[in-house]
Amino acid sequence: MSGTRSDGELLRAIAANRDRRAFEELYRRYAPWLAARLRGRCADPAMVDDVVQETFLAVWRGKARYREEAAAQDAAGWLWRIGSRRLIDALRGDGARGRLRQALTRLRHRDEASAEERVLAGVEHGDLAGALTRLSPELRAVLQATVVDGLTTREAAVLLGIPPGTVKTRALRARKQLREALA
Repeated sequence: MSGTRSDGELLRAIAANRDRRAFEELYRRYAPWLAARLRGRCADPAMVDDVVQETFLAVWRGKARYREEAAAQDAAGWLWRIGSRRLIDALRGDGARGRLRQALTRLRHRDEASAEERVLAGVEHGDLAGALTRLSPELRAVLQATVVDGLTTREAAVLLGIPPGTVKTRALRARKQLREALA
């Protein structure tokens, strides 16, 4: 094989064979670029380095799937979506779950159960958990992104790879189905 391999060839080799050389080549090609872009969003160099590493670990471990058939999906854009999502997670700590845990910790000294504790008890033991599991994976993913992770519609659209209007429609459908299931 002469010359350097295309991004698609590298990603196929990583996904199919866990080709270390292909991974290293992809990393050399895109890690500096990704770090530079992330630095534009975050002034903490250690956090940026961590996010770049987490992004490429997701690629290596196969947690992120590259779909070549998506016409507008180039490797740089795909890596940027993974990296920007990881950065959002890092900047938000644990996201909505972390904020909820912090609020619960502050309220633990009270004798009466907080609203958050009652909701969590319902999720763990009540009808809400069953209603959530009966939602389609697409609707659950939108609720996860917008409600649990606290992303905006636009952020959720980038994360899920769907248009913002679709995020809104699925969120409305999910809420309607949950209301009907819990009524």
